[in-house]
Amino acid sequence: MAEITHPTIKDGWFREISDMWPGQAMTLKVNQVVHHEKSKYQDVLIFESSDYGMVLVLDNVIQCTERDEFSYQEMITHLGMFSHPNPKKVLVIGGGDGGVLREVVKHESVEEAILCDIDEAVIRLSKKYLPGMSVGFQHPNVKVHVGDGFKFLEDYKDTFDVIITDSSDPEGPAESLFQKPYFELLHGALREGGIITTQGSENLWLHLSLIENLKKQVKTVFPIAEFAWTTIPTYPSGQIGFLVCSKDGSRDVKKPLRTLKEAEEDKLFKYYSAKVHEAAFVLPKFAEKALR
Repeated sequence: MAEITHPTIKDGWFREISDMWPGQAMTLKVNQVVHHEKSKYQDVLIFESSDYGMVLVLDNVIQCTERDEFSYQEMITHLGMFSHPNPKKVLVIGGGDGGVLREVVKHESVEEAILCDIDEAVIRLSKKYLPGMSVGFQHPNVKVHVGDGFKFLEDYKDTFDVIITDSSDPEGPAESLFQKPYFELLHGALREGGIITTQGSENLWLHLSLIENLKKQVKTVFPIAEFAWTTIPTYPSGQIGFLVCSKDGSRDVKKPLRTLKEAEEDKLFKYYSAKVHEAAFVLPKFAEKALR
């Protein structure tokens, strides 16, 4: 078999170079490239790294690695899920690797979890190469829809308790998921008291003005919109943020509405806890001032 090559890999190192993080790059050592294809929507690369396990790369940007994915998947999921008293119907937009689904179904109240991802290639390849994440697809309460999240939402009103947007960055296929019309659709698709969590346009160090603008837009739609963050080594500058929004203006999403005993947290999570939930909304001074 011919060795698979890719323009991002030189001298045995994958290099993530992007205008979205000017003047810096993330590099990972590559053991072997296991798959490369151009799907209908994006360039899909999967390689095995020396220290981070399997790595999924879309349009030359790391989406997840086996070693650190849990810090992102757990936080984007549970910050929203634990801010809802009784989430029964949950929608995941994006998230084709299955990791968010895996976390959603840890909540026993969930009767149905629907995933809508535009790119079947991500789902298909994650099932093959990322078993620790794609286990989410195997749960009996999960349904999968391949299609555009924007169009999917137009058909749903007053349906979901929690909606999680696990998208790629605000360039390329996911661009529309960072704009006001999308948040209006989310608002309409939620039941009363509903919660959304969305990938909050990146990183406090690199994208503070982007986050400020996004938060301003979202606040015109949702009465509550709070920024939280997690640490994750393979995302730009080792950190990524989320917006957690509530349809109910009296809800404090900064504190979990439901909590588990510590032994139960130990069993279910590697990153999230009730304490980490509260800590995630505490921002360094420069960011707190900007996002006030």
